[in-house]
Amino acid sequence: MKASSLLAAAALTVGTASLGTAGAQTLVPFSDPKLPFKVSLPQGWLGADFSDGTSGVSLVSAKAPPATLIRLLFMPKEGKAVDLNTEFGKFETGLKSSGVTIKQLSSKDARYGGVGGTEREYSVTHPQGQLRIRVWYGNGARNLYSFQLTDSPARYAVANALFTKVLATLRFQ
Repeated sequence: MKASSLLAAAALTVGTASLGTAGAQTLVPFSDPKLPFKVSLPQGWLGADFSDGTSGVSLVSAKAPPATLIRLLFMPKEGKAVDLNTEFGKFETGLKSSGVTIKQLSSKDARYGGVGGTEREYSVTHPQGQLRIRVWYGNGARNLYSFQLTDSPARYAVANALFTKVLATLRFQ
């Protein structure tokens, strides 16, 4: 999966406006017959179309910057074997090719909705400032999943707690 749209996301996330507390954010059930999962998403957030050919759900916390970005993407595996380290390599190469500097902060195995995968956190430096990104690649029976959180370092802790709550609601179909 591509790391495209990161710089568009950067424009949305630069800043330090308050996101509120994750505990105070109401999650509402969301399902779409085109998606291989059901999830609860933050109430009042807005759908975002980056026109990058990906399948899934992208949403932002506000119409204008600064805004937190969550992407829940999937790609059919079509019977092909998937190596999550290779997928992360593609993601990192995509980021670097856009002119940003990345630093991996952590990597761990993680399961969401019963699907196993690997999760990494990054610090990204770009011309407008810095971002924090959390990415989980999941290796499902039929699909490769790429679930991502992007926000400014100042707001990341609160956004990360909310993203964890969103991921806890995942149910794959």
